[in-house]
Amino acid sequence: MSLAELLIFIPACFALNMSPGPNNILALNNAKTYSLSHSCLAGLGRLAAFSLMLLLVASGLAAVLYSSLLVFSALKIVGVLYLLYIAVQVWRSDFMLSAASATKASVIQCARQEFTLAIGNPKAILIFTAFLPQFINPLGDITEQLFRLGVLFLSLEFIAIAIYSLIGVYLRKQLSRPLFNKLFNRVCASLLVGAALSLLFSGRDKMPS
Repeated sequence: MSLAELLIFIPACFALNMSPGPNNILALNNAKTYSLSHSCLAGLGRLAAFSLMLLLVASGLAAVLYSSLLVFSALKIVGVLYLLYIAVQVWRSDFMLSAASATKASVIQCARQEFTLAIGNPKAILIFTAFLPQFINPLGDITEQLFRLGVLFLSLEFIAIAIYSLIGVYLRKQLSRPLFNKLFNRVCASLLVGAALSLLFSGRDKMPS
């Protein structure tokens, strides 16, 4: 990739990373509820899901997923149901938690949520099948180029996780009153429901945002 292409790829890629999708909303809420480190560590579950998607793209299996309406629809339904499940959990969550809740087990549980939320969203894999290939030179080593672009994408994704987590920590300090915290949870839950509906009515021909 040339320097000019890199200067186009990084801003466009980071815009995708920073879009307020369900995973970023979850990271924000995790940081607000637990801590910055808790949310960032949980975000590794999302990176694991994206890494798996990259492997699928590299092996050519993504083409099968993209061409199969049944598989695509099944993943979509799973993603929608899980989004709604998370929305209910956020809606019912309380701000004040005991110290015991921020344990290693809670981090693992949140990481699983991040992973399931990312892997259950078929629009996410379209980023790797429709966006990354635009920056690959077909005359070069495609696998090597995809690996480099993937590493850069994952690095920018982790930065996005950290930024949303920092926002969550800031909101934790601001939302010390139960009423405002309750309103925040309701807004996050509503956004997750909106993401679920958007996913439900999306088609394979639409680029993820």
